[in-house]
Amino acid sequence: MTDRHRIEADGLSATIQARGAELVSLCDAAGGEYLWQAGPEWRRHAPVLFPIVGKLAGDTLRHAGAEHRLTQHGFARDRRFEWVEREPASCRLRLTDDAESRAAYPFGFALELAYALAGGTLTVTASIANPGEAVLPCAIGAHPAFRWPLVPGAPKEAHRLVFEQPEHGPAHRLEGGLLGPEEPSPVRGRDLPLSPALFARDALILPDVASRALRYEAPDGTALTVRWEGYPDLGIWSKPEGADFLCIEPWHGMSSPVGWDGDFAEKPGLLHIPPGGSRDFTWSVTL
Repeated sequence: MTDRHRIEADGLSATIQARGAELVSLCDAAGGEYLWQAGPEWRRHAPVLFPIVGKLAGDTLRHAGAEHRLTQHGFARDRRFEWVEREPASCRLRLTDDAESRAAYPFGFALELAYALAGGTLTVTASIANPGEAVLPCAIGAHPAFRWPLVPGAPKEAHRLVFEQPEHGPAHRLEGGLLGPEEPSPVRGRDLPLSPALFARDALILPDVASRALRYEAPDGTALTVRWEGYPDLGIWSKPEGADFLCIEPWHGMSSPVGWDGDFAEKPGLLHIPPGGSRDFTWSVTL
């Protein structure tokens, strides 16, 4: 069985690979590619972030008196998921805990990713289930990288994000990969003008955003809309030089705050799924 599956519907197509359950292509009816194609500047397309988003201090998960090495964004993006369903317009993949995962993350889990095309929209649902007898602490995040500029040859600085709601909350930046203190947000009302300089200090992190959707707009009116449910936080990232992508990242969880290095179960911003429980998280993109 091939490790990639292509789905099609209503003039859109998407390709998903088993490694990381990762979306690797998203095309319109004319065959135009909207997803970053993993160039040398960044070798990923749209990784799934689990069981952490961002970094832990010293890449160390501390729990119940033991230490485990768990690196940035967790291991799901590098693990091969099993195919559960492969249909013409949808697919579903699954990852469960094993000896390798428990060495880094000492908890039982089942993580499913479902992809579906309908009505000009790709919808991606992450489902986390807790099969264990104790509370499951975890984080989950999406990390899709879209083409920037959206229109070939258009100035990057002529693009913008338009949020569904005014965003008056604070922002954070990263300090050595860890979450820095609150600072004023560059979002002005609903608008965030884009430029490579915006990412000179790494990702822009917006906790507890009011919006559940935004439009990513090019100067000629070309746009895509990203929506999300279940994710309270948003990361926006690119590289400040020479990388033609923009990541729009709904998250539940983020890096450990600078100076925090406690038991993982007490980490700020985590999910806590009760025994036998589950949670769903959805993001979508409409071209």
